[in-house]
Amino acid sequence: MRNDPEGGGERPIAEAAHGQRIGERELIWMMALLMACNAFGIDAILPALDKLAYSLGAEGNDRQFIVGVYLLAAGFGTLIPGAFADRYGRRPVLFAALGCYIVLSLACAAAETFSQMIFLRALQGFFAAGIIALPPAIIRDRVGGDRMARMMSLIFVIFLLVPAVAPSIGQGVLLTMGDWRWIFVAMAALGCIITVWVYFRLPETLHEADRQEINVSIIARNMRSAVTLRSTIGYTLASALVFGALFGFINSSQQLIGEAFGAGDQFPLLFAICAGCMAIANWSNSRIVERFGARRVSHTALFLFIVVAGMQLWFATRPTETLWTFVPLMAANMSLLGFIGANFGSIAMQPFKHIAGAASSAQSFLRMTTGATLGAAVGYAYDGTARPLAMALLVSAGTSLFFVLYSERGALFGPPDPEDEDED
Repeated sequence: MRNDPEGGGERPIAEAAHGQRIGERELIWMMALLMACNAFGIDAILPALDKLAYSLGAEGNDRQFIVGVYLLAAGFGTLIPGAFADRYGRRPVLFAALGCYIVLSLACAAAETFSQMIFLRALQGFFAAGIIALPPAIIRDRVGGDRMARMMSLIFVIFLLVPAVAPSIGQGVLLTMGDWRWIFVAMAALGCIITVWVYFRLPETLHEADRQEINVSIIARNMRSAVTLRSTIGYTLASALVFGALFGFINSSQQLIGEAFGAGDQFPLLFAICAGCMAIANWSNSRIVERFGARRVSHTALFLFIVVAGMQLWFATRPTETLWTFVPLMAANMSLLGFIGANFGSIAMQPFKHIAGAASSAQSFLRMTTGATLGAAVGYAYDGTARPLAMALLVSAGTSLFFVLYSERGALFGPPDPEDEDED
């Protein structure tokens, strides 16, 4: 959305279908809830993992694969939609992804064995990956620079409300319906609601001049440039690592809070507190990022993340660690991720306005596969304590700093990025 220089208020950001117009607020809510379908597909099932595992015959840490395989398959799936979205437009590819999300959610509800469930979750993550890869491309079609970081931060505020409440919703469905299968039905229902909204309100944001041919060499070149440019690759890898450690927390959170700290009944509330802190941080980031710049804000947050992760590791090695030291420090680091994620992603997308679909796919692939693999490894390393998670947070944050230094050629805290001069 643009501010009208003649005092007429805010102008609509784009034409919607059927001649309607969509404003910036509605676009932000729509993109956030699109991405939230993915988050809901991960987090709503967390309170029911033990019952699902018992019902389908899974043992021990194997239950974590319900989350891990979805994330990993989604990472590989993000390679596909960007190229098609750069050729045929954002809308048709988005509808295909939503359709797969709905159908495969219902298929998961009907799974009879743990092997079937893992297979269906992999398909769901892979074929629904467009709901992860396309929102950043749609926003990049409209704005760039630190303004994109502001919009993405606002998207993450809304998006993170879903992880905050999804476990509670999942637990509510479980208590009301008495069967974990209804949680997957709820996923399908959410997908249907979002599909109707997108159909009637989302405009096609891809400019005709930016349409790309379906040519393997061109697609490969565009994707390669998105993940090899020195000024951006460090930010893509850095965000993959810090969010990989976060995925490790998500994978093991039910066991860690419920079993290690003996607070199983409080799990949805404690998970909501951590995710809520991250949402508040993203809102705060949206208020300051255009003033101070994505680099200054995110670099400061990364240094603080390293400090807090060090404190987490120290407490985790004490035999007297309690829930009341673990949760505040975990919430603090998730808050700091709110100042890192949207900013790193916006910096990484900045040079790729005219190939935003391919760039978003390639970067999402690298981010998701790296993050999911790391998250699965951290979660599976759960040993009844918070030590593996704390170590992963510290090591991943330190390595992320190295990658950022590489992209910035050793110079941190750079000035704000201007918005693209050719934005309409």
